[in-house]
Amino acid sequence: MGFLVGLFILIEFGLCCFSSSHSQYGGHSSGSGKGRNNDGIIKYGFSLVKGKANHPMEDYHVAKFVQIQGHELGLFAIYDGHLGDNVPAYLQKHLFSNILKEEEFWVDPNRSISKAYERTDQAILSHSSDLGRGGSTAVTAILLNGRRLLVANVGDSRAVLSRAGQAVQMSIDHEPNNERGSIENKGGFVSNMPGDVPRVNGQLAVSRAFGDKSLKSHLRSDPDIQDVYVDNSTDVLILASDGLWKVMENQEVVNMARRTKDPLKAAKQLTAEALKRDSKDDISCVVVRLRG
Repeated sequence: MGFLVGLFILIEFGLCCFSSSHSQYGGHSSGSGKGRNNDGIIKYGFSLVKGKANHPMEDYHVAKFVQIQGHELGLFAIYDGHLGDNVPAYLQKHLFSNILKEEEFWVDPNRSISKAYERTDQAILSHSSDLGRGGSTAVTAILLNGRRLLVANVGDSRAVLSRAGQAVQMSIDHEPNNERGSIENKGGFVSNMPGDVPRVNGQLAVSRAFGDKSLKSHLRSDPDIQDVYVDNSTDVLILASDGLWKVMENQEVVNMARRTKDPLKAAKQLTAEALKRDSKDDISCVVVRLRG
């Protein structure tokens, strides 16, 4: 029975989610778009802008509503790649479907998300000959029937919720200095050389990531998960890569996102502001307006 349910979810999810156009899912290029849920109450917009670094765009996103087993799921994500875009592209295609294939998803979504993150990372590592030596952060948000919000992350892509106008960070920035003990216990080290930010083995500026096979023995890929109910005071959710958060504070972002009822306009304003503040990195942002 579990297999049949899983198969149904996979088929249903595949048909309604991954057959959609490129504009629904970020890719190599800069882009923007918008959408809404079935009754039109919840709206989202996204904006992705290539940074000033001399490499192709490495940020990917997901922003989509799907109907599965009588439930409406909002699926939102930012994947910020490094050393190439193969890993974030893989996550964009597989991570949500892997979460929803977990047999326990409807009973214990937190455990299912955690298991799917780990299994997806194992799949990436086993395909490293095809996907290369790079890696990616991830922040994912699942909005279940507009009432329950599950946010998970590895790395420093961040999710922030507006509750009564106050910024509430829903993810944890996994930075090497914050997890130095775990890295050193695994035989790794944290160094500010080269450069001016702490890096795992002097290479990677996040302490948890998908991929990164050469560093994996010193990295974690298990997510931190927040599970909250959406009430009438909760109006906006923002997911973004560190290209935004490096130059803007959480409350600034919430204030700007709340000023307009059009989430696409809000997402474009946020990426434009980050560029104006001289953010060098790729900048990707999804704004979800949870009520009118």
